[in-house]
Amino acid sequence: MLMANTNVYLTLLLLLSVLKWVQSTPHSSTNYVQDACSVTRCRALCINTLAPFSTTAKTSPSKWARAGVSITIGETKKVTQYLMKVKNYRTMKGSYKIPLSDCIECLQDAIDQLHGSLGVLRKLNARNFYAQMGDITTWLSAVLTDHETCLDGFENPRGKQAKMVRNRVLRSSYFTSNALALVNKLATSGLDNTVA
Repeated sequence: MLMANTNVYLTLLLLLSVLKWVQSTPHSSTNYVQDACSVTRCRALCINTLAPFSTTAKTSPSKWARAGVSITIGETKKVTQYLMKVKNYRTMKGSYKIPLSDCIECLQDAIDQLHGSLGVLRKLNARNFYAQMGDITTWLSAVLTDHETCLDGFENPRGKQAKMVRNRVLRSSYFTSNALALVNKLATSGLDNTVA
């Protein structure tokens, strides 16, 4: 009995030692994403959505910016598809019909701006870096404006469907805010050697 307890104790001690070592490793994938997301307003969302990119992005601001914009494209597309379903099934009634159509149009414009941003992020070069960063930050700011315009139509939502629309668009705007913060970090840190 004493031998079994000793084995359990030693196994637990070994497990705790390994855990402590992993947590203290300066460049674990968790630390990479936490460092990257430290500049964002919605850190928990950033960390949760960008964690899968840790092993490839590591400490590269350009890779984190691309990942942030890519994730934002996916989220904005999902929200736009949801809004189109709401419109097609005519579940949104009354005074929300026009704001819903406007919102779809705004988010489709946002998707175009996001694709443009990602395209430039994929082709960054030292010669045009600051002009490229200016274009990308302008486009991402326009995406935030598109979200805000959409949200204006659902400012004081009445009814379950209107509240769901507002919440989904608001969440999508958080992704955009995070992507813009990652792009701003890239703009201030400069073009790294790990762009590819």
